[in-house]
Formats: sequence, C-alpha cells, structure tokens
Amino acid sequence: MEQNNTRWTQFDQFVSTLMAEEPIVGLGVTVTEHGKTIYCRGFGVADLETKAAVTEETIFGIASVTKSFTALAVMRLVEQGLLSLDASVCYYLPAFRLREVPDITAIKLRHLLTHSTGLPPMRRRQDLMGFASHLEFLAHEQVMLLGAPGQYVSYCNDTFLLLGAVIEAVTGSGFRQHITDTILKPLGMKRSTLEDDVLSTLGNLSTPYTYQTSTKTHQAEAWPVLNNYAVGGGVRSCLRDLLKYGQVYLGATPLAHPATIHTMWSEGLPVGKNASYGFGLRYSPAHGGVTLVEHGGGQPGVSSHFGFVPERGIVAAVLANVTNVSAARVWLAAVNTALGLPLHYNTNEELPQLLERNLEPFVGTYTSAEGGQVAVAEDNGKPVAKTEGLTHALIYAGGTTFFFNYRGQRVLRFFLDAGEKAWAVQFGLRILRR
Repeated sequence: MEQNNTRWTQFDQFVSTLMAEEPIVGLGVTVTEHGKTIYCRGFGVADLETKAAVTEETIFGIASVTKSFTALAVMRLVEQGLLSLDASVCYYLPAFRLREVPDITAIKLRHLLTHSTGLPPMRRRQDLMGFASHLEFLAHEQVMLLGAPGQYVSYCNDTFLLLGAVIEAVTGSGFRQHITDTILKPLGMKRSTLEDDVLSTLGNLSTPYTYQTSTKTHQAEAWPVLNNYAVGGGVRSCLRDLLKYGQVYLGATPLAHPATIHTMWSEGLPVGKNASYGFGLRYSPAHGGVTLVEHGGGQPGVSSHFGFVPERGIVAAVLANVTNVSAARVWLAAVNTALGLPLHYNTNEELPQLLERNLEPFVGTYTSAEGGQVAVAEDNGKPVAKTEGLTHALIYAGGTTFFFNYRGQRVLRFFLDAGEKAWAVQFGLRILRR
C-alpha cells in the first residue's frame, strides 16, 4: 500500500508540473479497479472567476469520447437484429450519396464506425440542422477520396454522424433521446446530457476556455451548439458518471453482451505500430502485457480522455476545460500508475531516432477541408514540421515515418505514390493530402 501511495504521489507531481507548463485551468482525474475507486482528484479550478474547485461531479464537455456512446448504441441495435455491420449504409439511409462514389453500396455500416469510408476530414457544417440536411450536403460536396472503403482509417466526423441518422431510421426515436433512454438513464448517469437546456439546470458546470497565445490569457467560451455533430461529440458528463459508463465495458453492467463489447475494440484497422481503431474506440493490445482501450476528445473549451484496461478491470477518465491540453498524457500516466508501470511508459512512442534521410519526397503542405494542416520543410538544413503556428524539429524513425516532440510524440506517417513522392500524411487519426 505504501508503494502504491508513493506512485500516486509521483503522479500528482507529474500533473502539477504539467499544469505549470500548459495553460490548464481545471482538470479532473479518476481511476477505478474492479469498480473500486483507487484515485480521484481535481486540479486547478472549474471557473477562473468563482474559483470553484473541480470535483468528481463537475460537468465538462467530453467531445469525441461521445463516439463510443454512439458506437455502443449501434452495437446494441446489432444485437437486437435491427442493424447489420455489413449492410450498406444506403440500406438504412436511401438518400445517402457521395459525388465521387459511383457504387455507394460499397460503404458499409462498419466503415462509418471505423472512419474507413475512404473520405478525408471534411468541411465542417455546424450550421446544418437535421440529418436530412447533412445527407444533402454530402451528396453535393466535392471530395477527393483517399481510397476504397476499408483501405484507410481517417477521422471523418461528417460520416460518423450518419450513425445518428441510422439510429433514428431504425428506432423511430431521436438520436439524443435514444442515447438518453438506452445508455444514460439505465446507467444512472444523472449528471450527463446531450441537451443544452438540461445542461443549464444541473449546476456545478465547468467554464470552457481557450488560451490566447498572443496575450497569454484565457478566453471563456460558450458551450458549443453542435447540431448534427452531437453524434460524435455532444455528451457533457462528469468523472463519476464516466466511471459508471466504463463498467459496461468490463462486463460489470449488462448493457450489452460481452461478445458485443469485445467486438467494439477488437475488430479494427491499424492506425500505428501498436494501435488500431475499432468502433468508436482505439486500442493498443501490447501495453506491458495488457490492452489499452481508449478515446480522446477536443472542442473549444474541452480536452478529454477516457478508457479502460479489460484484463485488469481498470477504468480511467480525465476531463479538462481548456482546448488542446494534454488530457491523453495525463490519462496514460494515471493508467500506468495503476498498472505499476513507469509513469511515461508508452509502446506507441518507442520510435528509433535514425540518421537523416532525403527529405525531398516529403516536403510540402498537407491539409484537409476540415482545417487541419502540417507543413514539412527544411530550416537551416534541418527537417521541421510546422503546425498550429509552431515549428518543431522533425526526427526520422525509419520507413516513411517521422515524429516531433510536443506534449508527447506526434507521429507523421507518409503515404507514397508510384513515383515515391508523398501524396498524404497520417497525423493523429486524420489523413491530410499534400
């Protein structure tokens, strides 16, 4: 027990140091093992003006952690025989069309769940209300495909949100109501909601912030109105409720059959040397002898991370109220602490630093219609990556892989054409074209 306390003290020190390095206002961390809380602590404040403390009941946005809720709802409908993973999306949504896809039947339900439709990140249309309007947008938007369905994983919110339309089509219930009735209420997640009008009644809300680098100040943000994008990012929740939700994935709460849960994090496509993306969940099957299953999220005023370790019965959640801070690093450090592993242990970051290779095939600017961008160039004869207004030294790791260090390792995996020139790069879970 004393050794365990020592490890958590080291974790506390890590978080405190991180908060001094990054513009984090409020952060909450919790870990359970076999349903018993082994760590729960709030850091900083939920609101800069009131100085309200972060507690296990403070509500934050969870952003794309929501995707696992939607995927779970879909898989429960698969269990009930109402959906099939290998059915064409247009079987459930006859209006589904894409300009560049002559055989729309090739895109299956599982391709939506795994972000493998072949579409890159798309122009975000948060103004659209109702799934019919989004289907109309997709039918007319000009998009250059990355490849065939199932060939590449590239995060695409605009196809993932179609799962909400599928749920509505087969249940006759609104998406938000369906998630509330079939997941939030049965689990007793009383401080979780997809509804803005309900959010305002719950109290103990964090204030979302963005950090202005030019003035080094925090700007309070309104809770975003997501419309259709709520399917992939609309749940607002707290640490205590996310622990209840996590028990579903450990089989402690029978909301879905264990085989269904296992499918969600075992039938995926590779997104790194030791990671795959399943159904709304990313998993790494060789982390110190166990499997990490996780998902992160980010929105204006939100950085979140949630996941579990099935072999050890561990559930962990991290919530922060500032955009683009290292919730994922905190989550991994917390899980490593619970597992008795070194604080910074990460099988996905064990990349060799090799001799320099010819950079010319990779030089260029890679972008997506969603707004992501990374530029590869030489600066004083050294390879660099430029993204989000910052320039980072680029390190070669073998093959077509480079990385740079910024709040952990950021990996760039390039795709080469027949002429051995890069036409795209995988940066995080998104593929950006040159």
